[in-house]
Amino acid sequence: MSFRARHGLPDLGVGVGARVRHYPAIFDEAPDAPVSKIDWFEIISDNFLFPGGPPQKNLERLRALRPLVPHGVSLSIGASHALDEGYLRGLKGLVTRLRPPWASDHLCWSGVPGSNLHDLLPLPYTREALTHVVERVRQVQDFLEVPFALENVSSYMTYRASTMPEWEFLAEVAERADCGILLDCNNVFVSSYNHGFDPNAYIDAIPAGRVVQIHLAGYTDKGSYLLDTHSAPVVDAVWELYRRAIRRIGPTSTLIEWDDDLPAFDVLAAEAERARRIREEVTS
Repeated sequence: MSFRARHGLPDLGVGVGARVRHYPAIFDEAPDAPVSKIDWFEIISDNFLFPGGPPQKNLERLRALRPLVPHGVSLSIGASHALDEGYLRGLKGLVTRLRPPWASDHLCWSGVPGSNLHDLLPLPYTREALTHVVERVRQVQDFLEVPFALENVSSYMTYRASTMPEWEFLAEVAERADCGILLDCNNVFVSSYNHGFDPNAYIDAIPAGRVVQIHLAGYTDKGSYLLDTHSAPVVDAVWELYRRAIRRIGPTSTLIEWDDDLPAFDVLAAEAERARRIREEVTS
């Protein structure tokens, strides 16, 4: 039985990231408001770890509207130092309050003791790193007591020490740690361009039964490389990867990410509608 089936993880439909600037549109109660076409919201876990204050009030309003899924950026699952117990306690408090179907973070490292680089840095894809990450994912999932998923990151560097491709590393981590995968199609495309691999091979190698969620976003073309900025519409090549992923995996909770140069909410809602049409077209 697949990871999704064992945990009864639902297909939530198509959602968007809930960002403060969009709150007026998200809380618009008009029947024909753009938000009426949004099935669920993803929140950045790190913004809601502390009790009290306006963030928690807004969180409760969001929770009353749609299903919420927390997505973190600071777990640093691949770092060599110990997991941050304070951060984990805060995350446990959040998932206990929300009772989401799953929680997620990134397959990366983001700092060393005393210095957070605030970036999602790739790992060396080695047997040693794999064993290290598997153990830490088990720790996190057992502590949170909620299904946990790892997202593939976009990257701009590789390691000479790597002995396997990223997709093989991610698939084996998920199998050995018994966790889910958040498949970011834009990150696959950005990294494939930057490193010269076939993005279709990546999509085809991911264990379908472990994918609990898909991310779609836009990037910035920097000339010699692509930069994952979440600041533009999803490009056609990424839509094609999404189509391929849905064909393999089946209907899967899908999220449009847009974090910089935020457009009006109806632009975001239109991207979500395009994702919905592709899902329906592929699975009909």
